[in-house]
Amino acid sequence: MIKGGTAALVLALVAGCSPRETGSDVDGGNFGNATMNNSLVMTGQQSYVHDLSSRFASEVPSMVNFAFNSTVLDAAAQQVLRQQATWIRQFPEVRFRVYGHTDLVGNAAYNKSLGLRRAQAVVRFLATQGISTSRLEAVVSFGETQPLIVTEGRERRNRRTVTEVSGFVQDHPNLLDGKYAEVIYREYVRSAAPASTVSGTSLSGGGE
Repeated sequence: MIKGGTAALVLALVAGCSPRETGSDVDGGNFGNATMNNSLVMTGQQSYVHDLSSRFASEVPSMVNFAFNSTVLDAAAQQVLRQQATWIRQFPEVRFRVYGHTDLVGNAAYNKSLGLRRAQAVVRFLATQGISTSRLEAVVSFGETQPLIVTEGRERRNRRTVTEVSGFVQDHPNLLDGKYAEVIYREYVRSAAPASTVSGTSLSGGGE
């Protein structure tokens, strides 16, 4: 029998406990986007997309930067995008997404529009390098919401686009037997594609 202060302590502990659902220790709040996640799992793509995305980011620069209030692709940006295009051409089964960003100067609505225009500039340049826009799954703008460097002032590193692997081309002949691993482990031969002689287009516009 529990007596005195011990009983009071037990009652206090019980009263302070709230019911917990089965699996609550497992669910860390990362189970969103269930439909997309299930689709990737069912088709066997999920882990392969992750692996290929990591490979892309490790083998070529995934980011280009912009001058203040501009969508112009300078010489450095064009050089990076040519490297991206060379890699992308050797993996025709893969889709990509371009994300646009700005720094924190200016209002949010304007910066979201600017981020989108920067992403569109990258897509257009990649198209001049022989990449079908049907493989550039979407252009997305995060505007000023995901800065690399948190500062209210001008920051070039925040004025960027990021190109990422987003998935596989639906019904591509090379993948009809689910041969995603063959794509992941295909050798990327840097000298396989000749240097492009096509000059990219630069877009001018407003923005931070």
